[in-house]
Amino acid sequence: MNLQELFTSVKLTNIKLNLKFASLDFAMNSVDKDAAWEMYVELITRILTQNLAFEDGDEKTALDSIYSLFPTTRDILKRNGRSCIQFSKIAVVVLNQVVRPFTAKWHRRELHGAFSIPIECENFRADLKRLQVDLRKYSVLLARLAEVEDITDLGEIE
Repeated sequence: MNLQELFTSVKLTNIKLNLKFASLDFAMNSVDKDAAWEMYVELITRILTQNLAFEDGDEKTALDSIYSLFPTTRDILKRNGRSCIQFSKIAVVVLNQVVRPFTAKWHRRELHGAFSIPIECENFRADLKRLQVDLRKYSVLLARLAEVEDITDLGEIE
């Protein structure tokens, strides 16, 4: 399997890859799997993949939780070094193409007082719901890579 096929397998089809890297074979080692597990735990235990009812939580805290993926990912990559290069190929792409556009947009708005305006709070939550769709796909992918059962939806109440 190559990197493009890996993203497509979980329907993360909005990911764009450099053609030279997209077709490279993808093979995880035990360090990659451990890194995937660690990131998976971060995703499934945060608002990143869990429903946020309109009457619950607050937008600033949710934005901060999403932003925390950056230092968390950096920490995982630095601690595991070059031994988790396969994991890094996935994590960096998701950060830059899925998470960064969201945080860049909403950090700027938040600095200008958006979260004190009800319609902007609604807009944030709508964007968050769309982001969560892709982050749930990412969590499924991470569970597969870590070779664990995906429990992202275990706590969801329908």
